[in-house]
Amino acid sequence: MHFETWQWILLGFGAALAGFSKTGIPGTSILFIAIFPMLIPARQATGIVLPLLIFADLFAYTIYRKNLEWRGVGRLLPWALAGVILGWMALGRINDRQATKVVGGIIAVMLLLHWWRRRAEADVVAAKSPVWFAPVMGLFAGFTTMVANAAGPVMALYLLARRLPKLEFLGTSAAFFLVINWVKVPFVVQLGLITPESLKLNFFLLPAVAAGALLGRPVVDRINQRYFENGVLVLTTLAVVQLLIF
Repeated sequence: MHFETWQWILLGFGAALAGFSKTGIPGTSILFIAIFPMLIPARQATGIVLPLLIFADLFAYTIYRKNLEWRGVGRLLPWALAGVILGWMALGRINDRQATKVVGGIIAVMLLLHWWRRRAEADVVAAKSPVWFAPVMGLFAGFTTMVANAAGPVMALYLLARRLPKLEFLGTSAAFFLVINWVKVPFVVQLGLITPESLKLNFFLLPAVAAGALLGRPVVDRINQRYFENGVLVLTTLAVVQLLIF
């Protein structure tokens, strides 16, 4: 893969966002998910992005491991694994554009559901999520992460619904993706999307991922919980627009 100087700068910025989205503001991931397909064919971009995410997951888990809520991870994982298998099957039957629209549609439905539940529970401080909520969110998280590395907005909506403080939010998300992204590796390799050439590009981009990840924690420490949650929702909404329209 040969890139011009400006393309390397853009790739480095995208890699830094991959790290920052894991330890700082969730939802900024949609920016780097949008950057890579601009410079690399969409299917190849999937294989290049996954190792970067795994590297960022390791940073996030190390930083927030004392804050994670294992119950939230455990409720999602079995269903997310099923979603990964469904996504792997779907990748063999739909093209890149169709996959992007499907993922955008799923996240749009989840976003509408979140707003509906938020309004319905406006007068209820500790309302419990319905029984079906975790299985559905887990399936969609697994499917969307396999098809387009775009489960961040789905996971964000799930954790917002659980009303987790921002550090627990980030720790739980880090643990979930650290597991599920490693699970995806053999599927992505089988599809021919991770290659020696793609790993070589990953090697050059890892310092940018590390820089973004290290920047995230100081930013989080300075953000109010309410601003944190509203920022996540705004970025999730932008993710839906980006996936459905562009």
